[in-house]
Amino acid sequence: MKFKAVIFDMDGVIFDSERLYIECNKEVARRFGITDADLIENVSRKCIGITSEETRRIMEECLGEDFPLDELWMGAAELFKEKTMGGNLPMKPGVVEILEYLKDKEVQIAVASSTKTETVERELSEAGLLSYFDKVVGGDMIRKSKPAPDSFLKAAEVLGVDPKDCCIIEDSFNGIRAAHAAGGFPIMVPDILQPDDEIRGLAGIILESLLKVRDYLAQN
Repeated sequence: MKFKAVIFDMDGVIFDSERLYIECNKEVARRFGITDADLIENVSRKCIGITSEETRRIMEECLGEDFPLDELWMGAAELFKEKTMGGNLPMKPGVVEILEYLKDKEVQIAVASSTKTETVERELSEAGLLSYFDKVVGGDMIRKSKPAPDSFLKAAEVLGVDPKDCCIIEDSFNGIRAAHAAGGFPIMVPDILQPDDEIRGLAGIILESLLKVRDYLAQN
């Protein structure tokens, strides 16, 4: 394998969490009188993989500036935690298989997520996955969120490898943009969002699952 390290995004790559986030948003939105599930679905999809500032702008545009957005986020976060505590966060197919393969090949592994480091470590630990990772980089460890390359540059730095020697696995548009900007080799494993022409041009390759990624890495 030509890569010295593999860096994973977490939500939508390791965990099948994006759909659950959206369902939590819908459930909490109903408490505030929004019964249009399609509206919440669509606005939540637009916010996948973008900064909190841009998320706020989009949600205020769709829901109105007077909507109690912070209360929605807090309620959705609490509900998500309630539903997933104790290792109940579903994993994407092939997670353990690819991590086992990389460990067997003695390839360094990191996770670089926009989520707070404490939450990343907790969720990985509860799933029995934390020990696979040499380093964890959370959103509170960097200045700029994706599409800025900061998280992946930080992961490469703490691993002690050049970003160009890193394979970066992402599911979101901004994640692929960030991976490309960092100088790594971006692999997109689509989750909810399917790649458009821009993302196809930025991704090194697009594969349908982590099992396919493992097979690709074994051949390259």
